[in-house]
Amino acid sequence: MTSAPTGPGSADERDAGSEEPDEREQVREALAAAARQSGFGLVRPGERPTAKALWAAVGGVRGLVESLLPGFLFLVVFTITGEVAPSVLIPAAVAVIFVIVRAVTRSPIVPAVVGLVGIALSAGLALFTGRAEENFVLGFIINAVWLIALLVSLVIRRPLVGVIAGLLTGDHAWREDPAKRTVLTVTTWLWVAMFALRLGVQVPLYLASQAAALAATKLVMGVPLYAALLWVTWLMVRSVYARRAA
Repeated sequence: MTSAPTGPGSADERDAGSEEPDEREQVREALAAAARQSGFGLVRPGERPTAKALWAAVGGVRGLVESLLPGFLFLVVFTITGEVAPSVLIPAAVAVIFVIVRAVTRSPIVPAVVGLVGIALSAGLALFTGRAEENFVLGFIINAVWLIALLVSLVIRRPLVGVIAGLLTGDHAWREDPAKRTVLTVTTWLWVAMFALRLGVQVPLYLASQAAALAATKLVMGVPLYAALLWVTWLMVRSVYARRAA
C-alpha cells in the first residue's frame, strides 16, 4: 500500500493551521472576560441605561467608601494638622481595615488590596520626601498611562472604547460600520479629555505645592467625573447599537 499524500492540503497541516485561530479565540475570550469584570463591563453597550447598573459600575456603597474615604481623610487631616505623617498614615490604616473587612466577610478582596497597595506606595513616597504633594504622584502616572493608551488606540485606528465594546458584545466587525466607528471614536476622545483634564488641573497644583487643593480636586475629579462620563459613554454607544439592532 502507498501512503497518502501529505501536501499543502493534508489533514495534518489543516489541523496545525486551525490551532492559530483557536489560540486567537482563547485570547479574545480571556480579554472579553476581563472586560466583563471591569466597571465598564457592568454597563454593556446596547443595554438600557439604569441607575442600578451605573451604581454597580462605581462599586456600590462599599466601592464609593473605599474610593473616597482615604482621600477625604487626607484632606481633613492635612487641613487640620498640616503634617505629612498623619495625613498619609491614617488613610493607609483605613485601607488596611477595608482589606480585613473584605477578608472576614468573604467578599472579593482584590479591589481592596489594589487600593491598599496604591495608598501604601503613595504614603511611602510622601513620607520619604517629606512632601504631602508626593502622595498624588502615583495618580498622575496612572492617569498619564491611560491617556497615552487611549491616544495610541486612536492613532492606530483602534479606539479603545470600541475595542472594549466589541469584546463585550462579540461585535468584532464594528469598524466596518461607519456609525459605530464614529461614535466609538468620539467616546474614546471623551475619555482622553477626562484624563487630560485631570492632569491639566492637578499637576499645576502639585507644582505649586498646594496639597489641600490637590486633594479636593482629586476627590471631585475622581469617582464623580468617572461616573458622569461612563453614563454619557453608555448613552452614546447604546444609541448606535440599539439603532443597528432595530
